[in-house]
Amino acid sequence: MAPPVAMTEAVCCNDDVVISGTVQKRAYVTFLAGTGDYVKGVVGLAKGLRKSKSAYPLVVACLPDVPEEHRQILELQGCIVREIEPVYPPENQTEFAMAYYVINYSKLRIWEFVEYSKMIYLDGDIQVFDNIDHLFDGPDGYFYAVMDCFCEKTWSSSPQYKIGYCQQCPDRVPWIPELGPPPPLYFNAGMFVYEPNLLTYHDLLETLKVAPTTSFAEQDFLNMYFRDIYKPIPPIYNLVLAMLWRHPENVDVDQVKVVHYCAAGSKPWRYTGKEENMQREDIKMLVKKWWDIYEDEALNYKNATSDSSTKFGPFIAALSEADAGVHQRTAPSAA
Repeated sequence: MAPPVAMTEAVCCNDDVVISGTVQKRAYVTFLAGTGDYVKGVVGLAKGLRKSKSAYPLVVACLPDVPEEHRQILELQGCIVREIEPVYPPENQTEFAMAYYVINYSKLRIWEFVEYSKMIYLDGDIQVFDNIDHLFDGPDGYFYAVMDCFCEKTWSSSPQYKIGYCQQCPDRVPWIPELGPPPPLYFNAGMFVYEPNLLTYHDLLETLKVAPTTSFAEQDFLNMYFRDIYKPIPPIYNLVLAMLWRHPENVDVDQVKVVHYCAAGSKPWRYTGKEENMQREDIKMLVKKWWDIYEDEALNYKNATSDSSTKFGPFIAALSEADAGVHQRTAPSAA
């Protein structure tokens, strides 16, 4: 990886950024698979980025099984829909923490999106409540993400969970030396800042062929691969909801910019309030905030483009640009 470089002054022009005379393109990216209702999450994410006045487009990396109807919905919301082929790990007997995790290895394809110099990946069950464009300006050569929490039952097979250790509060239950050296910092892969690169892309796929397959699938793999260049960023950029009851001392909800609705029962479009912790007032408030954005017709792409010279101008202008020579579905015009 490239050595860290000093942050330079950037001039933004749509999704192009001029840094020291070099034009660089930036974008957000998410992943979508299947015929289910996750498309609602991606629509909500697109509208959240628009509400937060992001200057950059949302690329949706979708598998071939995403129906045409869902792709059209996303295009109508101003997304750049780009089809990718699935990636599977080597066959083995690994039992993933969640059965559907196996398809998440397909996220590795986003390193192939080299028409962009830097991207921010966001899971489809994430919502952006405040502008985070400044994360693109961090020094190059690093992988930025938020540290995960080991306290939920999905971690029950890990040594961290078994002894009650969590990197979010390492002094509460110290690591036991008899278990070996403390585990390295471990990030949640629902949100990260990275640099697309073809050499990295091909090396990721080659490494996957020989790497052990573990419970948390591509998240474990990415943690292993980027361990040496991982730089933690504050939890306000990826609030895993379990932090609200596991480590409330580390959370100021009013300051949170990005919420990850990954706790059981917390996905707003499926929310019933019946699962554990889902009747908490802070959870209900965050679910309502998601719905407020999702149902706001003023944030629909066509409505937001009605005056492209106003507050949504940079975001809309960026969406209108097609990338020549790349097979992708581009956003509709504002007409």
